[in-house]
Amino acid sequence: MPDTESQNASPEESASRGLVVHVAGPADGAGLAAALRSAVNAVAALAAGVPVEVVVQGPGVGLLATGSTLGGSISEALGQGIRIHACGNSLRSVELTPGQLLPGVRSVPAAIAYLATRQWEGWAYIRS
Repeated sequence: MPDTESQNASPEESASRGLVVHVAGPADGAGLAAALRSAVNAVAALAAGVPVEVVVQGPGVGLLATGSTLGGSISEALGQGIRIHACGNSLRSVELTPGQLLPGVRSVPAAIAYLATRQWEGWAYIRS
């Protein structure tokens, strides 16, 4: 179930193993859209209840902000139960705050630490 406001997320929120999709690099709408489609496809193909997350790092975090051209795709992914996280360090780099993210999109302090923690917990990692 998507959140109604931006907030920090911690890996401890879900002890079960899941799939984390990492999107890094330029503010490429096509790249983020492809990652969101992959995440939606994973939800459909994996066993029911397997958590799926998308973590966006780099200038692409700007695509998660209010007014994004990808708002519909992001809302669809959130509606499928996919958690979407923006790197807090990247947000600062593009001069955005977590409060400027689309409803339901969360922030994590540092994508690299979040991804490492998920892997240590046994989550599968996909670089998109």
